[in-house]
This record gives sequence, structure tokens and C-alpha cells, in this order.
Amino acid sequence: MNAVAAWRARAMRRADVRDVIAIERVSYSFPWSEGVFRDCLRVGYGCWVALDEEECVAGYALMSTAVDEAHVLNLCVGPSYRRRGLGTFLLNHLVYEAAQARMKRVLLEVRPSNAGALALYRAQGFEPVGRRKRYYPAFEGREDALLLARRL
Repeated sequence: MNAVAAWRARAMRRADVRDVIAIERVSYSFPWSEGVFRDCLRVGYGCWVALDEEECVAGYALMSTAVDEAHVLNLCVGPSYRRRGLGTFLLNHLVYEAAQARMKRVLLEVRPSNAGALALYRAQGFEPVGRRKRYYPAFEGREDALLLARRL
């Protein structure tokens, strides 16, 4: 069976935060706190989890919307699910949700050092539109972010 066909996205629930934060902590040197995820749910941002065929949380994606723009806040795939198309699945889900909400474009930030994420976003039609200086924490100071956008 194709692994992609077995995945499904659903709205993140408070009970999912434990699994989401576990993926976050093993994926990033500077992870979001549990409180940030709970706040995103509380304020009504678009928060989704991707479930595998056994209903385990394999990844997650969060997005805010304002006026006519969607902003990808976080997109992450669990280590054992990487390089299997799940990042593309989640990103396509966010783009679909943004289009359904009649957004005109989707924005996101990415570390220039994150080659895998950059390749994913470019393959899905995201193009550089700017740079945010000293946006991300880093072990030695701060790292810029590339601002990417995709028109819908």
C-alpha cells in the first residue's frame, strides 16, 4: 500500500499536544513549548495532525490566517516518517485549507540552513519574497529567515 494513501489529516486536539511536543522536541534545537501549541489551539489557528494507518501522530502543521493571507507557523514530520512524502502531504493540506478560506497567498519562514525544507517548499511553488534578519535563535547568535510565498 502507498504510505501516502494511508495518511489522513484531522484537526489537532488538546490530547494531541503531548505527541506533537514529543516530535517538536526531537526535531528542533529550539523547540516550541507546550504552551505555544496550547495557545495556538486556544486562539483558533488552523492546527492539524497527520495520522498514520494506525492513527498515530506522524506530523503536524499550524497556520494562521488574516485578511487574505495565510501564514504557515510550523510544519514538522516525525523522524521515522521523513522522506516518505508526509511533508508534502501536510503542506498541500495547508494550501488547500488556505484556498478554501479564500486566501490570496500563503507565507512562511524557513532557515536558509534547512536545505530539506527549502527543497520541499520550492517544489510546491513557494518563492523567496524577503528575508527576516536575526529571526531564529541559533547556538551562536541568531539566524536569518527566508520569507517564501505562494500565490493561490
